[in-house]
Amino acid sequence: MISSIAFAILALAGLGLFTLQVMKIRANIQLGRDLDRTDNSSERWKTMLLVAFGQKKMFQRPIPALLHLAIYAAFVITQIELIEIFVDGVAGSHRIFREALGGFYTFMISFIEVLSLAALVATIIFIARRNILKLPRLNSPELTGWPKLDANLILLMEIVLVSCIFTMNGTDEVLYQMGESHAANLGDGTMSFALSSTFGPAIFGGMSVETLHLLERIGWWGHILMVFGFLNYLPISKHLHIVLAFPNTFYSNLEAKGRFTNMESVTNEVKLMMDPTADPYAAPAEGAAEPQRFGAKDVTDLTWKNLLDSYTCTECGRCTSSCPANQTGKLLSPRKIMMDTRDRMVELGEARRKNGKDFEDGKSLLGDYITEEEIWACTSCNACVQECPVNIDPLSIIVDLRRFLVMEESKVPTELAGMLTNIENNGAPWQFAQTDRLNWANED
Repeated sequence: MISSIAFAILALAGLGLFTLQVMKIRANIQLGRDLDRTDNSSERWKTMLLVAFGQKKMFQRPIPALLHLAIYAAFVITQIELIEIFVDGVAGSHRIFREALGGFYTFMISFIEVLSLAALVATIIFIARRNILKLPRLNSPELTGWPKLDANLILLMEIVLVSCIFTMNGTDEVLYQMGESHAANLGDGTMSFALSSTFGPAIFGGMSVETLHLLERIGWWGHILMVFGFLNYLPISKHLHIVLAFPNTFYSNLEAKGRFTNMESVTNEVKLMMDPTADPYAAPAEGAAEPQRFGAKDVTDLTWKNLLDSYTCTECGRCTSSCPANQTGKLLSPRKIMMDTRDRMVELGEARRKNGKDFEDGKSLLGDYITEEEIWACTSCNACVQECPVNIDPLSIIVDLRRFLVMEESKVPTELAGMLTNIENNGAPWQFAQTDRLNWANED
């Protein structure tokens, strides 16, 4: 009874705290502007299944993709065992589904053990890649401090979690063989789980019944504590992509990558200028929405999808490692763009929860987090968008930040100013008249 009460309190506290954090995340994403991404639902479901569930884009780099798949599969399939742990925790039972499911139960737990071992191996390799091999894209300047610690913490948590699973199963196997298991419905002999039936007796054989019971409970409680700890760690970690990858890919931009969005306010203004019958001094129509800022200066000028992108960023660095500007030594890092957007969104969201929804802290995404040099280094090639495993779009943020500089503050690099002047005067970026464009064809 005491164990069941303790579990119920733990479950309520863990799930309640997670719910509060999810509400904060939702409120932060809602800082962004509205955007309709409900069209073409069949294509969206297909994209989500292929990219998020099937991890299609991960396999552009096969080795890390296979390692990630091992951890991903273990995470998904282990949730089946977690259902039993929840039922056992509330009911005070032990392996409650074992008798009813029989051989299928043995198969599922064995499958989970194999996946857990594969995940353990992958986790150790990932730790080595970050901290021993020091792969460049996993040790960039923007990952200094908390991002690096975050990545290592989650890997260590995975090792502890898998260790708890094997401790629970291994000691239970020995207890079962001794006829001392917690469960009365297991019969005699062996549970025949794929791995624990071998390593359990090898590691835990010869221990006293009391010690085995203690270790089995440590494994069981350690497992569930790690699950609740991990659940409440996710909202402050880059590993929130485990959850958000699915909605983020569902709401992907399905347009061709070379197509930029037009601002409705600018489009309407151009139409007004081109209409000879229109009155340029006419008052706006009654009920018309207030003109939006041209481009984006802060996260409130971005769309909710941009902000969802920033929360979904895995900080894997594939975007930055594929960015031609970054490869040539420019300051731009698409990963940093997403990390900065997320940091600014969280900062502003917390400030507004404390001081009111209209509170302004005097800071902005452009200037305080992202510099002009960074966004003008972008070539708009879409390599970052193409490479992202969860269809994040850093380019759309960069373009909106540029729009603000050009259309609100008239700031453009000198090289661009000359090109734009030529386009305005000559209809082309080159400094000669339109009548001379085809002169090259007359040359011998």
